[in-house]
Amino acid sequence: MLVLLAGCASGGGARPPMPLVTLYGQLDQASRDYETALRQARAGDRQASQQTLTQSLDRLRQASARCGATAGCDPQRFFSVFDHLLRLKDGDFDDGLDLSGDVDTSQAALAAGKTGAASLPEAQRSVILLRGQKLSELIAMNGPVKAALEDWLTWRRPNLMAAYVNYEYLRYQMWPQYKQADLPEALLFGIMAKESGGKVNAVSRSGAAGPLQFMYATGLRFGLGTEDGFDMRFDPAASAKANAAYLNEQLKKFNNNLELTIAAYNGGEGRMSRLVGDDSSVSFYDPRIYDQLSQETRDYVPAVLAAAWLFLHPDSYNLRFPRVDGRPGSIVLKRPASLSELTVCLGSARGMDDGWFRTLRNLNARLDPRVSQPAGTQLQVPRLLEKVYAARCVDGPWPILAQDLHSAVVPPIAAPTHAPAIRRERRYRVRRGDTLISIVRKLHCSSVQEIADMNRLKRHRIQAGHMLKLPVCE
Repeated sequence: MLVLLAGCASGGGARPPMPLVTLYGQLDQASRDYETALRQARAGDRQASQQTLTQSLDRLRQASARCGATAGCDPQRFFSVFDHLLRLKDGDFDDGLDLSGDVDTSQAALAAGKTGAASLPEAQRSVILLRGQKLSELIAMNGPVKAALEDWLTWRRPNLMAAYVNYEYLRYQMWPQYKQADLPEALLFGIMAKESGGKVNAVSRSGAAGPLQFMYATGLRFGLGTEDGFDMRFDPAASAKANAAYLNEQLKKFNNNLELTIAAYNGGEGRMSRLVGDDSSVSFYDPRIYDQLSQETRDYVPAVLAAAWLFLHPDSYNLRFPRVDGRPGSIVLKRPASLSELTVCLGSARGMDDGWFRTLRNLNARLDPRVSQPAGTQLQVPRLLEKVYAARCVDGPWPILAQDLHSAVVPPIAAPTHAPAIRRERRYRVRRGDTLISIVRKLHCSSVQEIADMNRLKRHRIQAGHMLKLPVCE
């Protein structure tokens, strides 16, 4: 049981002023109310639980707000209690309460396959164990993770919300792969949110692809090859299965050290193995590890953990994920249509203000969204769109409008009357500190775009030692 902070020190120490005693008393009472609310919830008395929880959080907010204006108040006490209350929510009771210990009742039922996931409340459907350890104990609330939480809750909040919606529609394909591998769903969401935001067709500058961003060679190692011309890295179920296999492999290698495993997924298992050596108990934040990693990996690990934590505890951070009916369904096209045309005729049906293009593309990853599919083609859609399709996209003005927009022809650019003069070329080896702009300035006869086109450069990226083609200036 959490030992809440006493208002006075033992052993004859000076008694704190009355306002501080009152303040810590409110903190004690808020914590007791929170535990009561959890017991009521697990007993099935949801109404009483909600009332007690509201009362608890109100007390906690009021006490926290007064702390800054009360002499001698230690804010760290409030942070410590708040962090521990979050862990109580994961079933971390040690006061003799029979609450299934590591996993709450609904989570245990899900893990045993005794009930359907769709029947569980949003906040209770994630198995929280990772190799016998509570996920809440593995996610340390240190500075980097708290900073990542703030990022997700502020400037990256739209990305987090979009990732959640995308995941909910993909969940029926991806979550079973993790569940079978005995991995927490929150971890799957955290990785996907950071990697692609739930965009199945995502491709990074380095060539990583799919919702979980596998590099080509790593994908091949875990079964993500090519099937009938389709890159299986873009398949949600296959990529989730491969990701789970990769994580289990690395967890075994790093002695179930979650942070090192996530770092290996981003920065490469070879590099992490060399840094860690034989000491798999070393902390990710040990300077011998942390200082040798790229800034991308140093940011990546806490960002994944923070997204996973918010997936488990949104209400504790004043965050409300949208309700999403992700039940799978399908339609059979009654008339030829592309995914782009279906997006137009579906509009913002069922409250999807951003439209259905992303969801349709995610669920039908093998299809080019601009290519019309023949009548009789079966498409995967959320079940809630089955009746909408029949009402909007079979007859009436919307499919006609969609087809008209889709068949619009953009006039081609007229070919030049005279062929451009062929410029002579020379070779140039990129030196340290060079940029395309600095090279162009030295030439006095070209442009950044011309050199980028001559060398087929993506995003104008060059590296020291590369050989570039440059025009010969007359």
